[in-house]
Amino acid sequence: MKANASKHKAMSYDRLPQKRRQLRAEVEQLLAQAEATDAAEDAEHGADRRGDELPVELQRRESRLARIRDAKRALEARAKDAAVAAGQPSDTATPDPKAQYNFTDPESRIMKGPDGFVQAYNTQIAVDEQQLIVGQAVTQETNDKRQLLPMVTIIAAQSGLTPSHLLADAGYCSDENLAAIAAMPIDAYISTRKQKHGERPGPCPRGPLPKTATRVDRMSRKLHRKVGAAVYAMRKALVEPVFGQIKQARGFRQFLLRGFEKVQAEWSLVCTTHNILKLYRRYA
Repeated sequence: MKANASKHKAMSYDRLPQKRRQLRAEVEQLLAQAEATDAAEDAEHGADRRGDELPVELQRRESRLARIRDAKRALEARAKDAAVAAGQPSDTATPDPKAQYNFTDPESRIMKGPDGFVQAYNTQIAVDEQQLIVGQAVTQETNDKRQLLPMVTIIAAQSGLTPSHLLADAGYCSDENLAAIAAMPIDAYISTRKQKHGERPGPCPRGPLPKTATRVDRMSRKLHRKVGAAVYAMRKALVEPVFGQIKQARGFRQFLLRGFEKVQAEWSLVCTTHNILKLYRRYA
């Protein structure tokens, strides 16, 4: 979901030092110009009369330099946090040169959408068979790989129930996720590869699975069986229409607020009103 920020207001880690050097050179040039102007004005009006304000151009560049310093520190802190989360030493962690920092909404992230890269947040919803949202969240993660298990926990916390069945697209598929979900009392159907629009799964391969089959192979076989294909096909009539109703019917395609905490509250409100509208239309 697009953030209230432009991707053109983002800057990569390797570009920050270049921009800082450019701004410092401009500041030095402006200071030299200011000193020359002061000298000329002193000669014309006297040395006892002067203004204390910085020129507007200098103020803007000094402010920009401060924001670039903040951006550099923020990206370095992110790299250290990511290293800690991955169980790696944080003292030697450095940001990826292409890591982005957005000056309008620093907590948003560059993400790939249907129409290219956008400045965005990753919104998550889980729905039941009646298209009611039973779990919702916002994350700064640029993909869904690490969202499957947190969403199961969120469903239990927000709806009070643990799902007996779970359908998820290929974005949630990983060996780690399949191993964790297999240990739960949940019958999961998770696509193992991204399908093209209108594509149908091929016939189920014949014969037993080889002993070397991975969890992903086993899930793929499960979805190729008639029952598995029929169950997974229900997904396109459950969660996808809800996103369509929110984005197209209600016109919510971009957050109005900025900052992760405020965006979370805004998404919660959007999901709550979706449920209210669903219940109203059903029982009114």
